[in-house]
Amino acid sequence: VVGGLAWILGGDKKKTDLPPGDTSPTVSAPVVENTKVSDKLSEYKNEELGYSVKYPSTWTLSDKEGAVSFAIPVGKSDTSTVNKLEAKITFAPGKCSFPPVTTIKDRTTLKSGELTFSAISMTNSVQGKSYFDKMYSLQKDSVCYFFSLSTITDSPASKGLKGSEATKMTNNNKAIIDGTTEAFTSLVKSFAFVVGKEGQDEASVRPATTK
Repeated sequence: VVGGLAWILGGDKKKTDLPPGDTSPTVSAPVVENTKVSDKLSEYKNEELGYSVKYPSTWTLSDKEGAVSFAIPVGKSDTSTVNKLEAKITFAPGKCSFPPVTTIKDRTTLKSGELTFSAISMTNSVQGKSYFDKMYSLQKDSVCYFFSLSTITDSPASKGLKGSEATKMTNNNKAIIDGTTEAFTSLVKSFAFVVGKEGQDEASVRPATTK
């Protein structure tokens, strides 16, 4: 897997320049697929990094050098004060270790088939903003996969709401974050290792012809 990580960081899509009719093997690029599998779900697959996940099709995916992030819709501003929802999948060589934090809401594990994920969740409030973060980690040989969900919510008072209106907004915020957390957990549970296409014998691949 580690070799695959190094390859994708430097791999550009190339094809050998061969004479007409030459059937020598060509050099293929790393395979990354993002497909819609239903009206509600899409699938991201990265054969070089060796994994796939399924995520809500309403989430916007961004893939940069194998680090995947999802921008999640927060809804209408008049029905909630949630201003950020973002999920990420990253990887790092070495043993899994969550970043040091001072406020941990809970520490658990998540079973999905033969895989066991470690998990922590954190909450904090600073200057009228509430933060909730959920993180999972999975060790695979010498690589650790990290899954994180980050949310930021303004207090209803920041919109001038009081009494029953503030309570209603707070409940809406909670429903949005709870639903997003459930969808994020489903994404983590969908994580699966995939086997990429077998590499070609270097001795059998003809280099590109230069002019």
